[in-house]
Amino acid sequence: MNRATAALVGVLGVAAALAAGHLVAGLVGPSASPFLAVGNTAIDLAPSGLKDFAVRAFGTHDKLVLLLGMAVVLLGAAVGAGLLSRRSPLPGTVLAVVLGLLGVAAVLYRPDLGQLGVLAPATALAVGVAAFRLLHARAEHPAEHPAGRRAFLVAAGATAAGAGVAALVGQAAGGRVDVEASRRAVGPPTPASPAPPVPPGADFAAEGTPTFLTPNADFYRIDTALTVPRLRAEDWSLRVHGLVDRELTLGYADLRGRDLVERTVTMVCVSNEVGGPYISTANFVGVPLRDVLLEAGVRAGADQLFSTSSDGWTAGCPVDVVLEPDRGALIALGMNGEPLPPEHGFPARLVVPGLYGYVSATKWVVDLELTTFDARRGYWLDRGWARRAPVKVMSRVDRPERGSTVTGRVVAAGVAWAPPTGVERVEVRVDGGPWRTAALADEVSGATWRMWRVELTGLAPGGHTIEARATDRSGFTQPQARVAPVPDGATGWHSVFFTVA
Repeated sequence: MNRATAALVGVLGVAAALAAGHLVAGLVGPSASPFLAVGNTAIDLAPSGLKDFAVRAFGTHDKLVLLLGMAVVLLGAAVGAGLLSRRSPLPGTVLAVVLGLLGVAAVLYRPDLGQLGVLAPATALAVGVAAFRLLHARAEHPAEHPAGRRAFLVAAGATAAGAGVAALVGQAAGGRVDVEASRRAVGPPTPASPAPPVPPGADFAAEGTPTFLTPNADFYRIDTALTVPRLRAEDWSLRVHGLVDRELTLGYADLRGRDLVERTVTMVCVSNEVGGPYISTANFVGVPLRDVLLEAGVRAGADQLFSTSSDGWTAGCPVDVVLEPDRGALIALGMNGEPLPPEHGFPARLVVPGLYGYVSATKWVVDLELTTFDARRGYWLDRGWARRAPVKVMSRVDRPERGSTVTGRVVAAGVAWAPPTGVERVEVRVDGGPWRTAALADEVSGATWRMWRVELTGLAPGGHTIEARATDRSGFTQPQARVAPVPDGATGWHSVFFTVA
């Protein structure tokens, strides 16, 4: 057969395998789809340095980049296998078997998939081998033979159409859990104890800072989930167990029936570089986590609250922190006046002010175990990150923007944070000169960020560098030394170079 036909045989064989696996996964669990299972496993097994690079380079698009990269690799492998199989179907058969076994191994590795999940990659393996060998047999007829060409084109068209239909049906079946209908049914959670109103002077958005509250659509999202877990509130429950006096199993209605509280909280990702964007603020509504743990009865010796997401992701939070009366830790059900968006944890997630999210902000949470740090290790601890992860005092320059040219009045503005203590002071300096104290926006709470601004007068035309540093209410000032996020968060002064016209 010619090269184009051979390549097409390889591509269609892989497409048929993936589509068949996706179809079966729609019935046994969407994350059992071989393509997604391998992607999720690749995320879990990737070195921390590679994950950090992906977040820095691609931000919230890192998962899309991974999926596109996998697709390119699969396409190349399919074309290569087809070309190698011009004389014999053996190379393509071997590729189909290897990909199928890789999918089986990935599904078995996933903590959120049961034994039925193996049906998806097993089906992909069988269909991939059968489709490839069938197409290869049809393509072996001489190219000039009309009947042979016709038989191959019919088989290729049928395979392509079948793969497309299977993929669409699998996608529809996988999305049969109507999360949005569940969100509409439960409605916005109404707090018995609302958060204090955000004062109008809480930000300097007109001068370049973010708005004080981050809209849900703009709230940063950094997690390991290739596909957002689809959970209905009606089916969800939370188990509290381990070193407790009494085990609890709480349904969504159980939590909604309690006195809910609303808290304004700034959340920060530990992967945030100096000056980075992975920080947002929202009004969260939920049940005080401390109350639930005290109801279960925390036994002596429990120093870790080990939380597990519905997709198997885990985190460990210091028990002494979540039990602090003034910490304000929540089992959150709502966000900015609506039920949690699916990508931010619906039906429920944890929110612990003052701790980086990798130890404290488990989304789609289904299990809380009181245990010890010696007994259980969360997802990121095994990847070199620290056990305790208090958010570090930090500031960021949002205006002037890096590399911008400013005409007329020069105003610098930005944000600072030091939860749960709060920001006491922000200082800026230009070109290494004396520090100037910036004006601070109205404070909402120590658990939230604080905006700052300062007018810079007397700057000569040309290039200038502005730096910022913050001091928290304990008197600790943001250190100058640049430290990478690993293992417990970045430090350093943020600087921006700009030009005065």
